[in-house]
Amino acid sequence: MLKSTHEIRDPIHGFIRIDSTERTIVDSLPFQRLRHIHQLALSYLVYPGATHRRFEHSLGVMELATRIFDVVTNPENVHLDVRDLIPEIRDHDRGYWRNVIRAAALCHDIGHLAFSHAAEKDLLPQGWNHERLTRELILSDYMEDVWKKIIPPVDPKHIAKLAVGPKHYPDERFSDGEAVLSEIIVGDAFGADRIDYLLRDSHHAGVAYGRFDHQRLIDTLRILPRGDYGSREPALGIEEGGVHSAEALLLARYFMYTQVYFHPVRRAYDLHLKEFLQAWLPAGRFPTDLSQHLETTDNEVTSGLLEAARGSQSTGHESARRIAARQHFKVAYERNPNDLNLHPDPRKALYEATLEHFGSTRVRRDAYTEKGRALDFPVLLRDRGIAPSLRVSEALNRIPVVAVDYILVAPEIHEEVMEWIKGNREMTLRQAPREED
Repeated sequence: MLKSTHEIRDPIHGFIRIDSTERTIVDSLPFQRLRHIHQLALSYLVYPGATHRRFEHSLGVMELATRIFDVVTNPENVHLDVRDLIPEIRDHDRGYWRNVIRAAALCHDIGHLAFSHAAEKDLLPQGWNHERLTRELILSDYMEDVWKKIIPPVDPKHIAKLAVGPKHYPDERFSDGEAVLSEIIVGDAFGADRIDYLLRDSHHAGVAYGRFDHQRLIDTLRILPRGDYGSREPALGIEEGGVHSAEALLLARYFMYTQVYFHPVRRAYDLHLKEFLQAWLPAGRFPTDLSQHLETTDNEVTSGLLEAARGSQSTGHESARRIAARQHFKVAYERNPNDLNLHPDPRKALYEATLEHFGSTRVRRDAYTEKGRALDFPVLLRDRGIAPSLRVSEALNRIPVVAVDYILVAPEIHEEVMEWIKGNREMTLRQAPREED
């Protein structure tokens, strides 16, 4: 007799189980393509173990999203004030939406470009991102036969909505239930996507920064009204007993960003990869045609990159050579709080001076500051009241925003630039124009 349940061994979650209809999703071309998309782009050049792919991450997201769904839709855990607002969690609907959320979690990353997030903003036409490609693929002919095989039937539009969330599906109305269920997968605070990538990336990079008590966190998640936000709108929140786990999650995210994702060498490789792709891709952009998208993976990019690195006349040779030969740009300057006494924006001032002195071909600036403020979510207090998390937790208020600002220079001039900055920094900052000038 054929098995109806299939087990996949996973280093993070143990065994992940899928049924035969879900296996048709895993066996589909869009999902199998994820075997050839690195989760952390070129990070394996810095952390050799970080060679894991979007394929196993997506399986992990399905596993976690299912656990979260089972906890927050358990009738014993549903807050009375939201029970009537979310018909999707009534007993006769739970089975349907459980199937939808598992399918959506599996498919949430199928739109990712080669090498994942590396320069996505600059390598797609305006109005496109990997979430839009995900949505288009879920609703495309490539997945139509897959959805027809799922029993009981599911609506592909529901899968697409939960896979990308309201922010990336602006032309479609979300019910309160659909919005909060999409949070289970892609939510900024407690989304299964975030939980899995922190645990998985930490494991494969060989660091401890991304670990936290995710079991306790999941057990204490609840769907709650926003309390004294002045709205009964439901949101994914947490019991007071799980606040420390939530703090640990958000601290883990901060440390993973500062220590792994924004490691200066990894950022330098991303910069070289982006510049190679802008030269190598037709019109400097990834295709949005779905058939071409499915044919473009890390394998094709790596092949093109190595070929370009070998031929000095090849398109994109210089950037490809720096990646292949590990001749990446190096940090010549990063944030120094003492320099704020000399200039309100010392990094910009020094970058412009360095650029003028050493030339644009050998100097780059890598600047990023996280948008938004600390995450605020409802907390179910022990007296059954509800309060905003930022009033409950001092730690959440104090988690810094993620910010980097590097001046990167070619390795052959690195020492010269460092000496030049050391000798000219104070004078440059005192004389540099200010915004108010």
